[in-house]
Amino acid sequence: MSILERHDTGAVAHLHMNAPERLNALSDEMLAALQDQFDALAEDSAIRVVILSGAGKAFCAGHDLKQMTQGRQAEDGGKAYFADLFARCARMMMSIRALPQPVIAQVHGIATAAGCQLVASCDIAVAAQGTRFGVNGVNIGLFCSTPMVALSRNIPRKQAFEMLTTGQFIDAARAMELGLVNRVVAPESVADETRALADQIAGKLGAAVRIGKRAFYDQIEMPLDQAYAYTGEVMVENMLYRDTQEGIAAFLEKRDPDWKQ
Repeated sequence: MSILERHDTGAVAHLHMNAPERLNALSDEMLAALQDQFDALAEDSAIRVVILSGAGKAFCAGHDLKQMTQGRQAEDGGKAYFADLFARCARMMMSIRALPQPVIAQVHGIATAAGCQLVASCDIAVAAQGTRFGVNGVNIGLFCSTPMVALSRNIPRKQAFEMLTTGQFIDAARAMELGLVNRVVAPESVADETRALADQIAGKLGAAVRIGKRAFYDQIEMPLDQAYAYTGEVMVENMLYRDTQEGIAAFLEKRDPDWKQ
């Protein structure tokens, strides 16, 4: 049994974290498996959308605390291990943003600490009703500093700081209100709703979505004038695509586009 399963259907790749007995914790093994798949997907032009889900009763409970405790047994008290662990985790999270394909988190149960960070790192999130989200490391004396990076780029800062300092969970409805997730659906519908959304995105011109995802994240960090200058260049590049010209022609002629990419 693989700790991370991948199933491709058409242009959609579905990654399924499969360690339910550990609440799909981001163990060394899970981090490595996710990184391997994201590296492979970055080179897979046949895939246009990625879905990420978890087995069992939780999406992801964050880092593997038992494994972290074992890391403390080193002579340096675990300093080197922890530095390496958080660097590997950060690389994996940033790989999601760097992927040319949109990544949709299909969330249920709980998403805590680095599990909440994982949701925040995905481009889109669909949550089942009843899902709870938290960055509650503070409850055990470990402030969720790295999860804070993704969380504070998803929701307003005061709400993020409250979650980080109180360690309290928020429910799926509140998560959608704050902008952490896009949609909240019935638990029995979450897989179908996520797949329908993935199929909708996969049906668009792949080249346009790829250039758009990159431009979205690049421009959001820029001052307004630089963002307009940069995205103007992106629009020019996009307009020169053969398939974009075909899409415009098809719209004007009231027919389906004959896209090649």
